[in-house]
Amino acid sequence: MYEIDGKVYKVNTMNKRSVGVIGTGFIGTAHIEALRRLGRVEVKALAGSSEEKALHQAQALGVEKAYGDWRQLVQDPDIDAVHICTPNHLHYDIAKMALEHGKHVICEKPLVTDVAQGEELIRLAAQRSLVHAVHFNLRYYPMVQQVKAYVNNNHIGKIFSLQGHYLQDWLLYETDYNWRMDTEISGKSRAIADIGSHLLDIAEYVTGSKVTHLCAQTQVFHPVRKKPVENVQTFSDAQSAPESYQEVSVQTEDYAAVLLKFDNGAVGNVTISQMAAGRKNQLAIELNGADGSLAWNSERANELWLGYRDKPNEVLIKDPQLMDESVRQFASYPGGHLEGFPDTMKQLFQQVYDYMDQRDQGNPTKPPFPTFEDGLREVMICEAILKSASENRWVEV
Repeated sequence: MYEIDGKVYKVNTMNKRSVGVIGTGFIGTAHIEALRRLGRVEVKALAGSSEEKALHQAQALGVEKAYGDWRQLVQDPDIDAVHICTPNHLHYDIAKMALEHGKHVICEKPLVTDVAQGEELIRLAAQRSLVHAVHFNLRYYPMVQQVKAYVNNNHIGKIFSLQGHYLQDWLLYETDYNWRMDTEISGKSRAIADIGSHLLDIAEYVTGSKVTHLCAQTQVFHPVRKKPVENVQTFSDAQSAPESYQEVSVQTEDYAAVLLKFDNGAVGNVTISQMAAGRKNQLAIELNGADGSLAWNSERANELWLGYRDKPNEVLIKDPQLMDESVRQFASYPGGHLEGFPDTMKQLFQQVYDYMDQRDQGNPTKPPFPTFEDGLREVMICEAILKSASENRWVEV
């Protein structure tokens, strides 16, 4: 209750959705922080790989319930929606059980590690009429939305080609190791499934076109890596002493280069690498059209380059007043106030939970956010890339 000038006001907090987050690492914490920014969602429970980890993180973040087994969280009757922020091999089992228990599901990418699993989850979600989303949050940078608006408005004319890359350097050294190196945990792909999926999702999203054929090359630069005996968290700077390493074989790719053909006649090429020194986390994309070009990269996320043949090029700085009207909802702050990675998550979750409310009110519409169908699409493209690289030829998606 609040009292202002003698009047008492009561704020309704009873209709908050109760959410459970599974995963205590970097991305699980990021989900919790973004969800709390919505105001109408309560992160009620957190599950980790052990009771100790779950309890420690729950206490640190002020979460009411802590579970050492994700199954307990999924079975909790107080939980309305489940956010899956675990290593890849658990996504399918958790999502399936959550859907079977009537929970809405928001899952990290990749959705699953093979196509059949994705198809089953889509069928199950449809049968239960449950909301489902995949965390392709990078769509929600305001300037990525502006790229899509420009394409929709025919600002650069017919699209001829697309170039893009997603580059990181956190796995540059042979002593860099993460659970993503283990195919039993991450699946058959690493760089493509982990970061390439974001790039390929954005490529199809902003162009409104689908990849029909591709030809790929992949490379493992460190076929043997030195795995620390103790667990190392993703993006950790911690270095173990040399004697605490063990040598392990690595099959998943460090690098991929892919030629693309789209169903609108456009062509493209993308490069994906987790061993590009100096690139901490750069996703870049450029579209070349009949009337101009558009280029954006995540390390200068609040700028959009516009290229022309017969007049000076331009740089559009993120400012809601200067952006397309359809895009302004994705820019929470005025011009000159930068927005970044945490804001993309907030915008995605805002759409997901708005959609849940619409469903509850009997106003179903097409989900405006990436769903399990989008997650399955990227699994299909990933499998096609691995097949192309293995067989050294063009393949159909």
